[in-house]
Amino acid sequence: MDFDLSEEQQSFVSIVRSFVDDAIRPNAERWDLEEELPLDAVKQMADLGLFGLPFPERYGGAGADLVTLCLAIEEIARVDSSLAITLEAAVGLGAMPIYRFGTEEQKNTWLPSLVSGNALAGYGLTEPGGGSDAGATRTTAILEGDEWLINGSKSFITNSGTPITSLVTITAITDKGGDAKEISAIIVPAGTPGFEVGPAYRKMGWHHSDTHELAFGDCRVPQANLLGRRGDGLRNFLSILDDGRIAIAALAVGLAQGCLDECLSYAGERRAFGRVIGGYQAISFKIADMATKTELARTAYQKAAWLKSKGRPYTKQAAMAKLFASETAVEVARDAVQVHGGYGYIEEFPVCRHFRDSKILEIGEGTSEIMRMLIARELKLPST
Repeated sequence: MDFDLSEEQQSFVSIVRSFVDDAIRPNAERWDLEEELPLDAVKQMADLGLFGLPFPERYGGAGADLVTLCLAIEEIARVDSSLAITLEAAVGLGAMPIYRFGTEEQKNTWLPSLVSGNALAGYGLTEPGGGSDAGATRTTAILEGDEWLINGSKSFITNSGTPITSLVTITAITDKGGDAKEISAIIVPAGTPGFEVGPAYRKMGWHHSDTHELAFGDCRVPQANLLGRRGDGLRNFLSILDDGRIAIAALAVGLAQGCLDECLSYAGERRAFGRVIGGYQAISFKIADMATKTELARTAYQKAAWLKSKGRPYTKQAAMAKLFASETAVEVARDAVQVHGGYGYIEEFPVCRHFRDSKILEIGEGTSEIMRMLIARELKLPST
């Protein structure tokens, strides 16, 4: 087994880390307070080619593997989870469904701007009454002539209301009744009459990630905007989440690493009772545990990404990586606040923001409970 990154990947990580430290770190706290996606930073990420990493060169991408994308997400999340999820959702949830399931015409129409980072796309799966039950879709799309008539709503949709959002892909019921729902995926361009973007959510964390509820009232799009085969929408969207869970695990590792870095610095300088606090066993053991969990989570997501790159089954490993890494991020962020004491509760210290940002990682792209259910299913345990 070879755990070393390639020379190209090491060089790439170095470039992204320098960008993060120079362009993102000095501004992360301010962006968090402003609670608005910083488009200048998105443009700089686009200039680095981050939004095109896993896509073929013919669409303007870099042809990199999932490991490389995850490395970029991890590096950004060390400092700023809001920008990390902006990248993760733009690539894995926004552009990837078009690439994997779109017609060549759809790819040529939408991918160049998404891959370049000049545009963003949303991924409309979750509904207000559905949550983890993705099959509880109530949004409908009725074919009238050569148009889909869409009615319904979606919730918690990332990158759906920015000035550069070009489209959302949504799931909708497209059958006319019957025992089994026919759920299909449809592309809805931004600005389509009947498509309304709700106000930005007031969130616990991820303050400058763009997140909205979407409403569709007699919204009409061409029949040609069907994404993938009719009836395959839910199946296709759920398959997208396997890759997304690996990427979320990478984001969680980045957040945990950021907390660990802050604690190593703080514990080496802060003095109490006549010595630096890192010399006390209570603190040193806590930091040692943080480092151990972070490294194990990193190994888990990189193995899952490697399995995908080799064309091997990885659903179980993706769920395991997401479960362990997200819960690690919450635990490490909590302990980082404890190491900082009262200062950990003050917004000027990054661990405070990391703590707020961590909790959603146990919820988004599959809750911890759903991850355990998927793992149990992959282990062939009896269905509950």
